[in-house]
Parts: sequence; C-alpha cells; structure tokens
Amino acid sequence: MDDSNNNHLKPRSNKLSHSQQNHNPDAAASAGELTLPNGDLYSGTLLCGVPEGTGRYVWSGTGCEYSGGWRRGMRHGNGTTRWPSGAVYEGEYSAGFMDGQGTHVDGSSYSSYKGQWKLDRKHGIGLQAHANGDVYQGSWVHGQMDGHGRYTWSNGNSYVGTMRNGLMSGKGVLTWRSAAGGDSFQGNWLDGMPHGYGLYTWEGGGCYLGTWTRGLKDGKGTFCHTVPAAVVDDLMKRAVLPDISFAADPEPPAASLSRRNSGLGQPPVKKKPSMQRRRSIGVTGGPDKTLKSEDSCSPMILEREYAQGVLISEIVLDKWSLPESSSRKLKLGLSRAVKRPGETIIKGHRSYDLMLCLQLGIRYTVGKITPIPDRDVRTSDYGPKASFWMNFPKNGSKLTPSHRALDFKWKDYCPMVFRNLREMFKIDTADYVISISGSDALRELSSPGKSGSVFFLSHDDRFMIKTLRKSEVQVLLRMLPNYYRHVQNYENTLVTKFFGLHRVKPSSGQKFRFVVMGNMFCTELRIHRRFDLKGSSLGRSTEKIKIDENTTLKDMDLNYSFYLEPSWRESLLKQIEIDSEFLRNHRIMDYSMLLGFHYRARRNLQIGSSCTERILPDKLTVLSEADAAEEDSAYNYQDGLILVQRDKDKNGSVAVGPHIRGSRLRSSSACFEEVDLMLPGTGRLPIQLGVNMPARAEKEEKQEDGRKSLHHIYDVVLYIGIIDILQKYNTRKKIEHAYKSIKYKYNPLSISSVEPQFYSERFLKFVCTAFPSKTT
Repeated sequence: MDDSNNNHLKPRSNKLSHSQQNHNPDAAASAGELTLPNGDLYSGTLLCGVPEGTGRYVWSGTGCEYSGGWRRGMRHGNGTTRWPSGAVYEGEYSAGFMDGQGTHVDGSSYSSYKGQWKLDRKHGIGLQAHANGDVYQGSWVHGQMDGHGRYTWSNGNSYVGTMRNGLMSGKGVLTWRSAAGGDSFQGNWLDGMPHGYGLYTWEGGGCYLGTWTRGLKDGKGTFCHTVPAAVVDDLMKRAVLPDISFAADPEPPAASLSRRNSGLGQPPVKKKPSMQRRRSIGVTGGPDKTLKSEDSCSPMILEREYAQGVLISEIVLDKWSLPESSSRKLKLGLSRAVKRPGETIIKGHRSYDLMLCLQLGIRYTVGKITPIPDRDVRTSDYGPKASFWMNFPKNGSKLTPSHRALDFKWKDYCPMVFRNLREMFKIDTADYVISISGSDALRELSSPGKSGSVFFLSHDDRFMIKTLRKSEVQVLLRMLPNYYRHVQNYENTLVTKFFGLHRVKPSSGQKFRFVVMGNMFCTELRIHRRFDLKGSSLGRSTEKIKIDENTTLKDMDLNYSFYLEPSWRESLLKQIEIDSEFLRNHRIMDYSMLLGFHYRARRNLQIGSSCTERILPDKLTVLSEADAAEEDSAYNYQDGLILVQRDKDKNGSVAVGPHIRGSRLRSSSACFEEVDLMLPGTGRLPIQLGVNMPARAEKEEKQEDGRKSLHHIYDVVLYIGIIDILQKYNTRKKIEHAYKSIKYKYNPLSISSVEPQFYSERFLKFVCTAFPSKTT
C-alpha cells in the first residue's frame, strides 16, 4: 500500500492545527470533499476541515482506496482498503494503522490471513492460508509466525509446536503423512531442523531416542522397537519432550495482545501487498530413511552413537536404558550432551566482584577510545606511559557511573594500539562490548596449566580473559611494537590474538592484570579432542583421569598423525616456522601449539600396520557450484569431507566467524581456487590457515594381546593456534633447567624449560612429525 506522507489529512483552505481543534470540541461534523495538494481525494464527514466519522479516501499516485471510519484525520474504526492489484483488507483500524481484528486477501495469489493485527502487521492469533495450500493457525508477533501454532502443508504433513521468526524452533511434533500414519519427530527444533533431544518414530515400527544437531543425529541414543510408555511420560513431565497429546488440539492457546494506540500521529505505512504476505515454509529434509527394514521388526535394543549423522558405534543392550549421561541432561533440560566448559559466575561466587569490575572497566575503556578518530599507531602509543587509569567509586563520580562492585582503580594499557589490533582482526566494537560487558555473566575456567592463572570465558565463547603475572605484562608491553608489525605483515599468523590489556585494583585487595584474547575453539562444530603440544616429553602426559571433550591432552597422549592437502601443509609449516622465529627473537620459550579437532567418522577403518593403503587428503572431493546443484549433492555425499569451490559472486554469503586469520585457502586439486568446507547440518565453512581445515587423521593403537597395532582413519576438521607466548627465558628458567637436569638426572632434551633456539628447533621438529607428508 503506497499512501500519503501527510500525518493528518487537511484541505488547502484550512490550516487549523490540532491544538486549535481541541478548543472547539462541540463543533458539528458536516459532509464535504477535500482535494489535497498531492492530488489525493477525500469525500465524507469533516470536523473543522479534518476527516472525522466516515468517509472515502483515494490516493492519486497508486489508486489505493479506503472506505470506513476516521478520527482526527486518520483511519480509525472499521474500514476497507483496496489496492489496484486486487488485494483487500477489511477490518479494524487504529490511529491510521491496521490494528485489531481483520482479514487480508491477496488478489494476485489468493492467499489470505484472518486474525489480529497491530501497526499494519500480523500480531496475535491468526490463520494464514497460502496459495499453495499450506495453512498456519497460531500466534504471530510483528508479522512473523512466533509462538504456539499448527502448520499444515498441502501434502498433509503437519507440525504442532513452537515457532520462532517464522521457523520451527522450540518444542514440537512434526508428522509426515502417509496411508499408515507416517513417521513423526517429537522433540526440540532450531531454525526448522531437529536440534537437541527428541524421539523419532518410524511408520513401519521402531523408534530412536537421542540427540540431534541441526537435523542430523549427533551423539548417543537408543534404538528399539518401542520406547516404554513410562519413559516417554517421564520425559514429558520433565519438559524434555513436548506432550504429544497437544498435537490433536487444532486450536492453539490464547495469546495476549496489546491493543494500545501506539501509532498515533504516524503516516500510513508504505508497503506493497506482496510484502504483507508470509511465504509458506518447507520441511527440512524429510522422513528418516536410515532405518533398515530388518531393524524395524527387531526386538533388540541398541545403543547407537552418531557423529553428524554418521553411525560410528553400536552396542546391543539387554534391557532398555537411557543413553549414557542422559539422566543429567534430562534433569537440566539441556539439548546437548556436552557440558559447556567453565562455571558461570553468579552473585556469591568468589570472582563475582572481580567480574563486575572487569566488565565495567572494559565498557568504560572501549567507550572512551572509540570516539577518537582512526589514525596510525605512533611511538608514543606504546610502553607503560601510554596507559591511563581511572577511579571507580561505588557511588559513582562525574566521569564514572555507580555500580554494585567495591571501589576499584582501573588501568588500561596502550588503548590505541589494542583498538587498532581489534580493527585489524575485524572485531566489531559493539559486539566486543556486548560479548564481554553485556548483561550476561562470564564463565570461570579451571587453569589447565601450572601457571596458576585464572581464565574467564565470555558467554558466547568468543573471547577468553586470562590473568597475568607482572612479569608477563612487562614482556607483552616490550613485545607489543614488534607484535603489531608481525600481525600486520602476516595476516595468517597463528600466534595468540590480543585485544586488550588491563589492570584492576580493588580498594581492599591485590592487583589483577588481565589480557583479552580470541578463543580459537569458538566454532559451531563440537571439538571432540584438544591437545596442548610443546615438543617436550617430561611431564607431558595427562594423568589417568576420565577424558572427555573438555580435557586438554598433552604431547605423550598424541597418537594421531594428520594428513593435510599438500599446499596447505606447506603453508601451515611455513607459518609456524615464521611465528616461531618471531618468538625466538624475543627470547620466548615454553609456548604451545593448541590443536583441536572435530571428529566426523564417515567410516572407522582398522588395518594392520603392514598395510600400506591409506586414505589421503588428495582424495578430498572438490565439487564445483554446478555439480553441487544447490549443495544438495554435497549434503547427500557420504564419502568423507566435501570441498566446494567458492562462487566469486557470493563472496559475502559465508560468515567467517569470530577467529579471522586472513585469506582463505586454495586447493591445488581445484586449480588453486578458493574452497569452502561442506558439512551436513552446518553448511559452508570458510577454510583458513588454522581454522576449519579438513584433514585425514590416522590413529595408531596397540592391541592388548601384543599383536600388530591397528590404524583407525577418520575425517577431521582442525583448529590450530600458538598460545602461551609471554614466558621469557630468564634467570629463573635457566636455574629450573639446570636443577631438573642435575638433581633428577632428567634428559636435558626432554625438559620443557630450555634455551629459545633449541626450544624452537624441537618444537618445529615435533610439529612436522604430527603433520607428515603423504610420502612419509
């Protein structure tokens, strides 16, 4: 609808304002006609020259027509609007907007909506009938399907449950129609795909209770012919599964709708009729065809484990049981089996006041430095003298707000340098502040090393905050000019990304120094294994504890070899050598290569050690955009990881995520074109050095009976970075090396604390061993 820009409809000859009209409340309305300066026509009742009562209005530019009630020059009450396209709205208006109960029919497609409106948008309870036969009845919020409702497709498939932003999200039941009743999924949804805990029931018998990740089975679950009713009832009572009984109720629960006249004085909204129509939604995927016909009739109970839709293990159980770790998951109502690392800092936590000080200080620092115009970093921006400090009294001051923490002093080191570093790493200022200093609490991690440092993690996992010793702060400040140039010169550097350096001193307590870093494991993919690798052997093994996905393993625990695409391996080793030389020149040692990988086993091969056949990365399949056919063939491809050539016309279609490290990688098997990684359930992932790197991992295990070792081969996605780069080889480290060599008679070559030149050479040698070439 293309309406006038005038807030109130007034004739040329009458200039009375609203304030003047209010002085004549008893004036009588009379019939008349108006011609506005823009050519619009009005005929109907007038009060002081302004439409009041009932009348007809025609927009000259578009031919739109309205007939109905008016109040103070705006459409109000019951009325009908007709568009030249044939679209018609008939219902209630308020303050010029479609607001209340009404019906909209699209003249071109014959789709219709009958229900509640607010400010020209569907809002409340309503029924949408699409031209293709799809029907939705339920809750709407600001023009989107949002809340409880029922969506029925023209082919008979139906979904009853929660919608968010026009997609199935939350708890709900989807039923695929067939003559026998059809398959059904009863559980949690995210953006139109099963995501979380759910129960899938096949039409021919058999069901699977487990976890899904973006439409694919992911994690442990239980398959059986029938799930005991008591178990399903218990899951419904715990609100882990939606109550399937509500699927038979066609009427969604009533929803409250605000009917305030919040749009008074606003002009009619300029919208075409097609923009008022909500496109129908499609069912992602379809019925699950992975069940074997013999399985559906089998009385066996199987515990199965999947990795992104790929079956990797299966165990026959004697009796029905929930998958391992499900009991805790049910109690907490979690959708994922993996616990997020860290402990949320809440009031009463030992670090609560420290967190408040840190969040307030960063918010103040970024707010103070952001308005300064962009400029190049100067020599005066480096060093201890480039810092500034500020008092934060609890009751506030002229420059600082009041807060809930104790009085504290805040010191910010080299703010201009770190602002430019954040911009260099493409960190948006608003995202940075909201992630760390927003309304969400940080999480505290237990220290994985011997340094005694405390680690905090932002709520969205993007940023990690680490406490530093005074000596480490001094090392970083001295290194900062060369670090800045190193990051400028090598966009694919793997060294830790630093975003800020700060100090907090509470009025009654010790000083805390913090550095804000990027979290290289912030990814949509689950990190199944993570390693901290130095190249030394002394003390470099994990104690005999239960290993899970959050356990950081060490050098002696690494029994994998990773095979990369040849050009990628060459680039990776070259960059690690450059980064290691940078650290060596600053007399840095004791740094580590942090390596994590997402494990996607398309198959779990066991071959004898005498077998020379291996699955190598040169067999990674590369598909062109034409071959991908809207990426469907890539999603259905079962033979390992898929690389898809980038479309230059869609260069901005893939988000690069929070850990940008420069340019994307090219594949030699794709004529050196840039490629993305395709993963079912995740979509396209941009491949960068150290980020989203596909590889083949070969794991060697010795058999207990002493026979030949077995080789397991997996598809993995690697994440790699160099961390802990603030330890200088000082006098204390020299004494430590001599003491361990003489007192305990350790091999000097195996000790972590060694001279930087030797440390670098040993580190590079170990990395080359972990990433052998295919000819090795």
